[in-house]
Amino acid sequence: MKKFSKFLVLGIFVVSLFSSCAKQPTQAIDAAKASIEAATNEGATVYAADELKKLNDDLQAAMDEVSTQSKKFFKKFGTAKEMLTKVQADADALKATIPAKIEAAKNAALQAQTEAMATLDEAKALLEKAPMGKGTKADIMAMKADLAGLETSFAEIQTAIDGADYFGASAKAATIKEKATVISDQVKAAIEKVKGK
Repeated sequence: MKKFSKFLVLGIFVVSLFSSCAKQPTQAIDAAKASIEAATNEGATVYAADELKKLNDDLQAAMDEVSTQSKKFFKKFGTAKEMLTKVQADADALKATIPAKIEAAKNAALQAQTEAMATLDEAKALLEKAPMGKGTKADIMAMKADLAGLETSFAEIQTAIDGADYFGASAKAATIKEKATVISDQVKAAIEKVKGK
């Protein structure tokens, strides 16, 4: 009976030794997830989508490693811990870059807004010089209506900027600039046609 007790105590000791050495890295998992969430809240979804996807992929790879080790009798979570630590560090580094990315997007939107306004102004000025003749009156009226529509939609750029939708503002500005350029080109072509006669 004494030998049995010794074996039982020894067995419990060995089992507790192995189980204590091979605990899942829950703190590292939580820390990595928290860092990714902090980067996401900072705006990574919009301003660093590719980097955020890579972080989530790396986190999933680390979780797969944890899962693989959990199924083994002799568990070794060292690799998983290293992976999780790297994910946390990368997420923290990404979070630190987000304000600069937001500022760059804002500056690009403001630049696009300025360029769109300049293109609109040029189109309006050219349209005033457009040759008004019997065959061109309807075309000029249509172009004036198009420009008026573009001027109305120009306000949407500022609304987007005010709402911190810098990519949306840039896209709206690019569309307005493109349409105003088309009108300018049409007016220039009409002016050249009249000069050529």
